[in-house]
Amino acid sequence: MNKKKIIIFALCLAALLAIQIKFFLPFMYDIAASDLFLVESKDAANPMSISTDMTALAFAHCNTYIKNNADEDQSFSFPTQATNAWTLGNYEYIVNADVEISSKDSPSAVRHYACRIQYSKGDDTSGVNDFDNWNIEGVGGLTD
Repeated sequence: MNKKKIIIFALCLAALLAIQIKFFLPFMYDIAASDLFLVESKDAANPMSISTDMTALAFAHCNTYIKNNADEDQSFSFPTQATNAWTLGNYEYIVNADVEISSKDSPSAVRHYACRIQYSKGDDTSGVNDFDNWNIEGVGGLTD
């Protein structure tokens, strides 16, 4: 009886694998190759660090976000421009820079942070100066 169960289990497993390879994988490849996930935008991705008006605004908005979400006793000294900034396309950016953080209880420390931010109005760049039109996806590197 045990031999029959093992053989049936192996046959069912082989059948499931064959169905997945023959039917589901080609279907998934067709979906991935389609325009279903394509986002049309004037802002193209760039794997190299760039410096544009939009990356400068992204840097300024990241700094504003950091200041707004910090403790009241902390003060920040930001550089005039980001160390690096990359565009991921569709007005989404990664900005990294150094910031000097000082407080009354501890000596000042320089932190290297990264901020992922996206402009939410797409190709309509008339509201880029308004902080409410930007979404902060995350900030890392400010804590130990």
